[in-house]
Amino acid sequence: MSRLAVFLLTALLGTHAMAADVIDPNRTKEFGDITVRYNTFTSSFLQPETAQAVGVVRSKNKGLINVSVFKGVTPVVAQVTGTLKDLSGKSEVLTFKQITEKGATNYLAPYSVPQQEFKTFTINVETGGKAHSFSFVQELFPAE
Repeated sequence: MSRLAVFLLTALLGTHAMAADVIDPNRTKEFGDITVRYNTFTSSFLQPETAQAVGVVRSKNKGLINVSVFKGVTPVVAQVTGTLKDLSGKSEVLTFKQITEKGATNYLAPYSVPQQEFKTFTINVETGGKAHSFSFVQELFPAE
């Protein structure tokens, strides 16, 4: 099984263990013919080999957001940026790294999870000369 497949499977399983988001259980945003899929999870859910291959530090206090962009069913390259804000208004810039393997393109950004709390993610995706933005609130938990 490829590293990316293991990574995505781990990410999907880790999503339910780390967070409860009742706003959009599909974790998908549609912008015309562009679909953005996203999920969040604690980096400690990654297998050590996968984390090393994608340059991620595994930690129970580090989360990752994974974003994929599609036109129809075809992955497309995009510029992905974002921020993370806690309830007090403190903001953290999300720095996304593009990971491409076997025809799939994912964008990963780490963030801190020091304690259980709600945070607002704002994600910006630019592709084909068009910019799209969305936000969601996520309850985050450090891993056990």
